[in-house]
This record gives sequence, C-alpha cells and structure tokens, in this order.
Amino acid sequence: MINRASIDRASINRATLARLHERELAEFARRNPRSAEAYAAADHLFGRVPMTWMNKKAGGFPLYFESARGSRISDIDGHEYLDFALGDTGAMAGHSPQAVLDAVSRRIDTVGGITTMMPTVDAEWVGAELSRRFGMDVWSFSLTATDANRWAIRLVRALTGRSKILFHSYSYHGSVDESLIVVGPDGEGMSRPGNVGSPVDVTLTSRVAEINDLPGLERQLKHGDVAAVLIEPALTNIGIVLPEPGYHAAVRELTRRYGALLIIDETHTFSAGSGGATRAWGLEPDIVVIGKAIADGVPSGAYGLSQELAERALARDDLDLIDMGGVGGTLAGSPLSIAAMRATLQHVLTDDAFEGMIARATTFAAGIEAVIVEHDLPWAVAQLGARVEYRFARPYPTTGTASAESADADLEDYLHLALANRGILLTPFHNMALMAPTTTDDDVARHLAVFAEIVGELVA
Repeated sequence: MINRASIDRASINRATLARLHERELAEFARRNPRSAEAYAAADHLFGRVPMTWMNKKAGGFPLYFESARGSRISDIDGHEYLDFALGDTGAMAGHSPQAVLDAVSRRIDTVGGITTMMPTVDAEWVGAELSRRFGMDVWSFSLTATDANRWAIRLVRALTGRSKILFHSYSYHGSVDESLIVVGPDGEGMSRPGNVGSPVDVTLTSRVAEINDLPGLERQLKHGDVAAVLIEPALTNIGIVLPEPGYHAAVRELTRRYGALLIIDETHTFSAGSGGATRAWGLEPDIVVIGKAIADGVPSGAYGLSQELAERALARDDLDLIDMGGVGGTLAGSPLSIAAMRATLQHVLTDDAFEGMIARATTFAAGIEAVIVEHDLPWAVAQLGARVEYRFARPYPTTGTASAESADADLEDYLHLALANRGILLTPFHNMALMAPTTTDDDVARHLAVFAEIVGELVA
C-alpha cells in the first residue's frame, strides 16, 4: 500500500505550483465572466448548482454549458473545448450523435409518447443486443445504474436469504447506500469518509475487501452472510485500478465456494469494449449492471440475469415483482429511453467504433507516459479500453485505498485548470480521459501537446 506521506513530492516544487495555479485562476476568471455571474446568481439551487457534485470545480466556479456535438462542448462565454470528460461516461458515444437524435426526435415529434405504462418492441431488440454483448439471458430496465444496482441487491437478498453485499474498497456504484464502505486501518469495513446520512451503520449491510486482495475477500466470504459480491471489474472512480492476472477467475471460484452470487457493474468499465470487461476478459457473472452510456446520456440503466436466477425469482409467489416490491420505477423502460438505447447500441457504440476508441486511448496513454518519463515524475498511467487515467504515484496503485492515498488535490486542480484554460476538459473528479467515436487522432495530439507544455512549465 502507498502511504500518502511516502509519495515523492520533491520533483514538484510547491512554490512553483502555487504560483502557476494563481496565474491559471486569474486567467480562468478573466475568460469566463458569464459563468461566474451565473454561478453567483444561482440563489435557488442547493450549493448554487443543479447537483451538488457540480461544485467539484478547480477554478472557483463551474463552467456553464451552452452546446455540444461529438467531442466538442461549448460554454456560455463562447469557448469551445475538446471534451474528454464526456459526461463521466454518460456521453461516451459522443454528444448528440445523429442516430440518437433521429430516434429521440421520432419518439417525441413523430410517434409521440415519451413515457407510458406499455412495452415497446424495441425493448426486446435492446435486451437481445445486451445479451449478445454481456452474456446475460434476460434484462430489466431502470433510469440509472444506481437504481439497477439497488434492484439487483434486493433480488439477490431475496434469492439467497442472506443480508450482506460485499464490495471492493473505493468502488463506484452510484449512491447505493450499501456500497459506501471502505477498508479501514484495521483491515475491516468502515463507512466511506463523507458518507451523508447513512440509514444504518454500513457494516450492518455490507462487507468490503480491496481489489486484488484474495485472502481479504475470502476472509469476508467465510462469514457466510454475503448474498452477492458486487464489483466493478476494475476500479474507475478513484483512478483506474486494474485487476491482477487471475484475480477474476479466483473471485468467481470463491463466490461459488461460499454460496455468494456475483454481480458485475459495467457502467464505467463499458469502456473496455463493446461487451465491457465481461466479454473482453471472459468473466462469468450471475448479474450484470450497466447504465449511462447505453442511451448516450438519456436516463437509462439495466440489469441482466441468468435464466436460472430469473426463473427462481419468478417462481417465488411471495415476491411482489409487479407492484410495490421495490424492483421497478414508473419511468423505467420508457419508450424514449428504449429508443435511445437501441439507436446508441445499434448505430454508435458498435464493435467497430470501440476498436477506434481503444486505439486512440492507447496513443493517449503512451503520450502521457512519455511526458512522465521525460521529466522523471513519480506518476503512472493506466488504460481501460477507451479510458485513460494517470495517478500521482509510481508504480501505479493496485488497491482502491492506495489509489485514494495517491491523490494530490493542489496538483490535480492546477492541471485541470491549465487544461481548461487551453480548451481541454477532463473528468472533474479525477484525471480521467475518455475517447468517443468522434475523438480524432488530432484531438489526442492536441491534448498531449498541451499536457507536455503545462507539465514542462511546472517542473522547469
């Protein structure tokens, strides 16, 4: 494990960093007066933003959105940016691809019916396509992956008669209460720092182990109360943390040995390929959860079950799967979201599109690594298909806790701010860049040139 105090900070002069950061803050304020004015006037919004996480802002106020197409996004001050954030995966297909616009427009303007209480035939097409990609037999839809995770958790608890869900420390499954657990200093679970209003002590509902820690995982499974292990195949929201060779095969063997089901959340790891890490790495989950990108940001999510699990659930006459049993929502599976899902999967995030996205991500990662090596920085890069991340630690962290400890808020804010002032956006929460089908080789080259410039100035 990397201890925060042990990270080599000597290659970054903190006085230089502070001076450059102040310069970039001043430039950000000069460039964006309309965004600053809009933020100051937002008196009727909690935290002055539509969602409080929009306050993750390196420049003191957020940039206000105006328009977007493909891999370009514009703010209300008239600046256009290369967008590598892409809605933190929600717009991985690129902003407003024509196929999705046409499908949504047809549903709204031509056919009508944004939401109803009736199925559409497109839903079967989407379910069959998700089965082709991820291997699960049957699917149910939600409006978010968070909801899909919640409903999958309810199902596995009902089917196994067990109460606890086991997670990777610092994994990301939306705002699911059970998932806000991390490995504490004593090696056991504790509430994730900053957890808001937990309904109960999270250790009553959940267990936790570090990714790549098989003994720790088995120790938790041995308690015999774990209904399912719910994990991302690789961590993605604390920096990309990849599984070590053989890890997932061992996880699958351990879950079967101790009678726990396995849920794979592909919402972010969809970047690994057109069938996510599940297909790319040959994983064998009992349930798959996905959301965000499958409808290009139109609210949607889904969870897929094996036929055996589905039959077990449907055979239970004590489970209310139709009315108030807690595994559905009125707006889920709406004609609008289903139409967007079909268009995105059929025409935009295709197998061929992923080949190009991953190739450009490989070039992106190699360029970042070259800058790091040139300046002998204690940083490292990880790639997950079309997704690239760098962390301020070398070697790259192999657990969620180690990745969390490698964070450097001042350095991260400077890099994000300097990139934004030069027309490039990364995901605000960390140093993540995502490639869309519309991202070009020239886009990647432009980012690398700017990145080399601002890092070079920092270490000069």
